[in-house]
Formats: sequence, C-alpha cells, structure tokens
Amino acid sequence: MRVLGVDPGLTRCGVGVVEGLAGRPLTMLGVGVVRTSADAELGLRLVAIEHGIEEWLDEYRPEVVAVERVFSQHNVSTVMGTAQASAVAMLCAARRGLPVALHTPSEVKAAVTGSGRADKAQVGAMVTRLLRLSAPPKPADAADALALAICHIWRAPAQNRLQQAVNRHAGALKGRTT
Repeated sequence: MRVLGVDPGLTRCGVGVVEGLAGRPLTMLGVGVVRTSADAELGLRLVAIEHGIEEWLDEYRPEVVAVERVFSQHNVSTVMGTAQASAVAMLCAARRGLPVALHTPSEVKAAVTGSGRADKAQVGAMVTRLLRLSAPPKPADAADALALAICHIWRAPAQNRLQQAVNRHAGALKGRTT
C-alpha cells in the first residue's frame, strides 16, 4: 500500500509518502513541506497548497491519502487555516478518485509511539526509527505527515475488517426486517 500523508497547515503543509504493509518493514518514498507566505492572500495560499499536493500525487501515485483530522483548538484562526488546507488535500484526492482517511493527532501518536500524548520529538524519533532514516525529517510537519501515512498503513487492515463486519451485521438485520 502506498499512502500520501498530509499534515495540513496554511504556512507549512507537511507531505510524506510511505509504502508498505502492516507487519512488514515500511519504506519512505518522499517527504517534504508545501510552503506558503503568511503575507499572501488566502485564496492564493490555498491554490499554492493545491498545486503542491497535486505535484506529490502526480509524482508518487499513492493509493490512499491520509489527512490529519482537524480538532478543536483555542486559536480559531489556526483551526480555520488547518481546516482549509485539509479540505484542499481531500479535494485533490477526491478529484482523482482516491480514498481519504482521516486520523486524529492522538490516534497517530498512539499508533507510532504507543502513547496518544507523545510530543513532536517522540513522534519524529519513532518515524526515524520505523523508516530506518539517518535523522528525523525536518520540520516537524514533514515527520507528522510520515507518521500519518504509517498510522494508516498499520490501522487500515483492522478498520477494513471492522467495517466489513458492521456491513455484514447491518445486512443480516435488514434481511430480518423485510
């Protein structure tokens, strides 16, 4: 499975591509950051993020796009910018017919480090170790994007089995009521 992880942000949107299967060694194919100027008009910043993500989709051809689920913060403007960048990533994936998976920050931290309360340094250290890199990806947004991709690769099989069980159960219930 090849996953593009996106850590959304208006100034720095982390992107990282990881390939592999749950239970097997993972391989980083690429990591980086799509940057925009804080001084630029919002619409132009969103277009720049779109172009950056499209370039990553063209180059790496992922099967899935994993995006950090926006969560409530105290700073409303930060939440809005994150949500807008997140929507751009989802739009780019949907335009290509790619599935989008949303993962919360604590879900990603727990999957990669074993603790949903891990700090950025711990996430970076584990991403470095899991992908057998010589140093943690910089900035932290890039490491977070790789962590999102890793989280999805590891969680997708279990999530798919759970969804299939739910669908079978719903189908069985429907069969009884008709």
